Amino acid sequence: MYHGRPILPIGAMNDQDSADAASNLPPVVSVGELSQAVKRALEDAFGYVRVRGEISQPRVPGSGHCYLRLKDESAVLDGVIWRGQLARLGLKPEEGMEVIATGRLTTYAGRSTYQIVIERMELAGEGALLKMIEERRRRLAAEGLFDDDRKRPLPYLPDVVGVVTSPTGAVIRDILHRLADRFPRRVLLWPVRVQGEGAAAEIAAAIKGFNALAPGAAVPRPDVLIVARGGGSLEDLAAFNDEAVVREAAASAIPLISAVGHETDTTLIDFAADRRAPTPSAAAEMAVPVRAELLGHVLEHGRRLVGAMGRGLALRRQRVEGLGRGLPDAASLLGAAAQRLDDRAERLFFAVRATMAERSGKINQMAARLGTPDRLMALARQALATGGRALDQAIRERRRGWRAEIRQEARALAGIAGRLAPAWMRAHGAAAQRLTALAALMESASFERVLERGFVLVRDAAGAPVTTVAAASPGKAVALTFHDGEAGAVISGAKGAPGRRRPTKRGGNGRQGSLL
Repeated sequence: MYHGRPILPIGAMNDQDSADAASNLPPVVSVGELSQAVKRALEDAFGYVRVRGEISQPRVPGSGHCYLRLKDESAVLDGVIWRGQLARLGLKPEEGMEVIATGRLTTYAGRSTYQIVIERMELAGEGALLKMIEERRRRLAAEGLFDDDRKRPLPYLPDVVGVVTSPTGAVIRDILHRLADRFPRRVLLWPVRVQGEGAAAEIAAAIKGFNALAPGAAVPRPDVLIVARGGGSLEDLAAFNDEAVVREAAASAIPLISAVGHETDTTLIDFAADRRAPTPSAAAEMAVPVRAELLGHVLEHGRRLVGAMGRGLALRRQRVEGLGRGLPDAASLLGAAAQRLDDRAERLFFAVRATMAERSGKINQMAARLGTPDRLMALARQALATGGRALDQAIRERRRGWRAEIRQEARALAGIAGRLAPAWMRAHGAAAQRLTALAALMESASFERVLERGFVLVRDAAGAPVTTVAAASPGKAVALTFHDGEAGAVISGAKGAPGRRRPTKRGGNGRQGSLL
């Protein structure tokens, strides 16, 4: 402590001055002893205090203790809530929440700081920053910037992925690493500042610049955009609550994924984006599918297609063979025809012999009446030649008839084969339509479709669904699952539905009574 004695340089002191100065100096203490003295003095002077302020940067590490800051327009106070006390608070500290904290002022020697050890906490009102953000959200929502019908579907497999983030942070490395693991794609980085002065203008300009790229130009236009940043306080994420950034995200013609902060952080760009990712790595997973899984699906579908074709062909082959068994055997048909031909030939042979005998008799009769043998022989030869020609003509006509029958049977068989292919195509198309209808029915019955119609799934801290008013006790922390994400809430009150009776308790010893 300074007592007003003039301070002289060491070289200017004489022996008497040195002795006097040494006698007036306080005793030497260690750093720890001094820290303990300051700690006792601060705790004795203040003891328990009640402080009103806005919560900033709350975090709960693996130890289970909660560390936060209480701030107002002029100062910041560090605070800590021990793990056991945190479970009894009945209030979950959140960013921007204005509270009244009751506790003991003490010091933390490890950083030479003072802090408040909070034992009780109550809400004091909505923080100014959160109030401004909420008012902006309502105004932009009233303009329709957050409507679901404005959301665009993400491309299944984009060729180029555009990323708007800081080029030096861990976010871009996480995105590139995740894309390389799942499905390597070409990435265009638009470097911006993600916090501080001018960050909002750079982010808005980056989104607008990506949309201004012409398709097929030297710099390719991205098929999907990722706007990403790591976690931080509400002030650190202020650029992503800026109205200009939100409007550019809503007006983007390229599907946009918002990946700002951690899973619990929510900014206005999340409402305007087509999809919200809890982390930058999750945004990369949304942007591209897994290449190995895609190849597996393609191979599996190919295998099933080949199997279906094989089974279809085997079934058609069996049906053709069955139809073929109902047809007469060609060898049997030809055998019967050959037998008939042999029979006709044999009969013809005997008929020719009989005819020749008859003609010979007549010739002999006529020879007696004719004058010259040469003339008779000439007449006989002429008659024989005429009969032979007639016989040849009859044989040729019969053979043509057999050929016509065989061609007719072949045409009938070809017609049956031609009808088989259209029948198979009709059966395959009907089966495909039934499968598509069943898939659409299964999709419409999923609980995600129920959430998209405005319903909410309420679960307690253990993850079990809260389905009754009795389970929703006031002050209980619950998780609300919407179709596009989750949000936390605290039950403020419970009221049973009108006209619904409570279940009556069983009387007596608790066992079921007689039914008679």
